[in-house]
Amino acid sequence: MSTGRALPRAQRTLEEAAVIALTHEGEGIARDGKAVFIAGALPGERVRFERVRRHRQHDEGRLIEVLEPAAERVAPRCAHFGVCGGCALQHLAPEAQLALKQTELRDNLERVARLKCPKWLAPIEGPAWGYRRRARLGAKYVPKKGKVVVGFRERMAPYVADVTRCEVLCAPVGEWPAPLAELIGALDIRQQVPQVEVAVADNAVALVFRVLAAPTTADLERFRAFATRHGARIFLQPGGLGTVEALAGPAPQPLYYELPEFGVRLSFAPTDFVQINGEVNRALVSRAIELLDLTPASAVLDLYCGLGNFTLALAGSASRVVGVEGEAALIERARHNARDNGIGNAEFHVADLSQPIAPGTPWLAGRYSHVLLDPPRVGAREMLGTVARLAPLRVVYISCHPGSLARDLGVLVHEYGFTLEAAGVVNMFPHTAHVESIAVLRGPACP
Repeated sequence: MSTGRALPRAQRTLEEAAVIALTHEGEGIARDGKAVFIAGALPGERVRFERVRRHRQHDEGRLIEVLEPAAERVAPRCAHFGVCGGCALQHLAPEAQLALKQTELRDNLERVARLKCPKWLAPIEGPAWGYRRRARLGAKYVPKKGKVVVGFRERMAPYVADVTRCEVLCAPVGEWPAPLAELIGALDIRQQVPQVEVAVADNAVALVFRVLAAPTTADLERFRAFATRHGARIFLQPGGLGTVEALAGPAPQPLYYELPEFGVRLSFAPTDFVQINGEVNRALVSRAIELLDLTPASAVLDLYCGLGNFTLALAGSASRVVGVEGEAALIERARHNARDNGIGNAEFHVADLSQPIAPGTPWLAGRYSHVLLDPPRVGAREMLGTVARLAPLRVVYISCHPGSLARDLGVLVHEYGFTLEAAGVVNMFPHTAHVESIAVLRGPACP
């Protein structure tokens, strides 16, 4: 939700300006004195807009008309684009989106890390549409409309977008926003269902309904009818994550996705973190292992390992792999996945990686020749000293935020003597401004 001071309509005037760049959120930047951010405007365009909100450093503008369109402008596929906040760049050609993300990664490395990347890796790409296998959709009963709306949050607003279908959600869920709204609208507890989590596995589709009141007997029958009609597994969540339960009791088979290149199947719970884009994830795992350049004697430490997405694939190319993660439930899932896949050279440990790790910690014992980092948006700041003390031959860093990646690479290179060898963009989230990336470093002791 936007902060700042909203301008009353009486104080708004039409202005024209040239758009010179995009913000990290995909908004056009115009500069006529004070900068103004305009959603829907692209660099190289001349636009007509009105200022709608003032901030200390910039204003927000509402696009009224594109007077001179950019060559890269395309017609958005989604009828809800511009209102729904799920996508920010559908009006920009896919190749231009990718170039924008590559530029942002390069700029962060040069400005924040003070590094010139010696080699740029080919971008990792996948499908541009129907790619999103995990999502959290809002749900809201709107009395004025006399119905429930289901969708992502509106762009720059706290409301739930009234979406009938979604072009980026995996099939068949992309067709389900309207049926989900109809289902929730028919419930006796329609005003007590604020959220639906979606998880599309290789073998099933799971829907987790957040319920703030107990469903009635009739509601439970409506849920079951929806599950039968659409072939979905339905879960109810009355409280925290530990309260999630399948509507029809234990599922006959866990949700899973496969990494066919490595002969690995990973089971997961419907609320577990998994990479959003399944096809890109498979390519990313393959690229990470290629960049690590392992031998049968390699020992690999996988920090922020989650449920073993990289760890179990790494096990086939190394003598020993150790995964570490802060969430105990994910570590249990990783251990379970290792057993199910018959992998005996992988072990997993729970540790808070947002805090420094004591040197005597058991899982740090022994030598690690390679390290893989896949931290959250805040980066791996507290782990950099630990990684340096291990003196690995190579480090692969997978990032979901170019700013924290650049900060951490700068520390590893300038303070600990690592050498940046290559980096590249991972297009995990097409049509959004989200920049995923991968980088590989050579350790100081590596010839």
